[in-house]
Amino acid sequence: MGKLFGTDGIRGFANIYPMTVEVALKTGQAVARFAKQQGGTAVIIGRDTRISGEMLEAALAAGISSMGINVLTAGVIPTPGVALLTATVEAAGAGVVISASHNPFHDNGIKIFKSGGLKLTDPEEAKIEAYILDADSNPTGSGNRGPKDPDSAVEPGTIAPIADASAQYADFLASCFRRGLDSSQPRRPLKIVVDCSNGAAYRVAPMVFSTLGFDAQFIFDTPDGKNINHHCGSQHTETLARQVIATGADLGVAFDGDADRLLAVDEQGIKLTGDKILAICASHAKSQGRLTHNLVVSTIMSNIGLSKALEQLAIDHVKTGVGDREVLQKMLTTGAVMGGEDSGHMIFSEFHTTGDGILSALCLIRVMFDTGKSLSDLADIMTVYPQVLMNVEVDPSRPDFMKIDAIANEIKRVEQALNNSGRVLVRYSGTQPLLRVMVEGPDLERTKTYCQDICDAIRSAST
Repeated sequence: MGKLFGTDGIRGFANIYPMTVEVALKTGQAVARFAKQQGGTAVIIGRDTRISGEMLEAALAAGISSMGINVLTAGVIPTPGVALLTATVEAAGAGVVISASHNPFHDNGIKIFKSGGLKLTDPEEAKIEAYILDADSNPTGSGNRGPKDPDSAVEPGTIAPIADASAQYADFLASCFRRGLDSSQPRRPLKIVVDCSNGAAYRVAPMVFSTLGFDAQFIFDTPDGKNINHHCGSQHTETLARQVIATGADLGVAFDGDADRLLAVDEQGIKLTGDKILAICASHAKSQGRLTHNLVVSTIMSNIGLSKALEQLAIDHVKTGVGDREVLQKMLTTGAVMGGEDSGHMIFSEFHTTGDGILSALCLIRVMFDTGKSLSDLADIMTVYPQVLMNVEVDPSRPDFMKIDAIANEIKRVEQALNNSGRVLVRYSGTQPLLRVMVEGPDLERTKTYCQDICDAIRSAST
């Protein structure tokens, strides 16, 4: 874990280190330097609807421009929209997203894409972080550490908006949905409720779903800078479920603040998480001969039900560490075209380079179109096993807990008791002195008991 970068960029409370204008400016300078190394002459910037977004955008843009690199602002746009523009704008050497994803409005973050629209590798992230933290590595031509001679000053880059950024992204999404679609076959327009989470999807989602002719209703699509993710979106689907039932909709879809993840609700108001959506889409892709290498990638946090469903479908399954960057890296090395997380980050590399909530929704709807089945029928493909997650405070020194007999023996006992009907996952938090204990089992009560037993063993061994 770096000093600034977490599992997906830099994130924190806006106006508190590291999410300050000072860090944003230095990050802009570092990204500009990286973009130059990529052969780019411009950096794309997009943001979600948080009140702090424009402040941080101004600082980032100033930092980038001070290094002689041009800035192209996309305004409010989903994270995958910035990835698309970074891949399609020839001059782009990098793309930056200002968003804290599903976090409350007072948080914000900075995510970075490299040329081609891919997220950074760990070494690339470390390089940029080193540039940010080394004040002497950013000779901007001005300031206390920059050259004093006007003849040696760097000519600033320009800052200009991309007038049709949202339209370009919406057209791309619509083209993905239409690919291979038999337009001559008559279909009843699906009735959809779309929860935009008062976030980055609030402009693009209506453009996409209206263009494709759906009977779509949009909720939580009036951002005010502070209501992003507030009792709405992929983290809070209760209102969406009620609206689907009240309107007799075929399904509901919910995005998070930057619209790179999706959760869905079937016509009965029952929530489908990422694992279930992944199983549905993988099964359909295999039936159409589009599941390259017959392989799906997910993380260690995926429900055991996904593994069992894929096994029944004779689809190979590879698991990675937590985070969609881990999923993408494994997809690139294995040639898999489909992967994701239970949280709703799903990557369909047949179409895009990163997780995309709206694209994931369209892929799910295409399965409904092609099969003629309801979402509840499709959801029967996978049984979700009860999952219990508990946290235990531990020594910040992070000892190897599997070398502590009392803990290791209790984990082994629970695993043996579950046999093939569940699993145990114990791991350290990436940011806090916590051990996260996750147990999946055949029924909720036994699962809770097993999880508590392991937590008790950890506490006893830690005293």
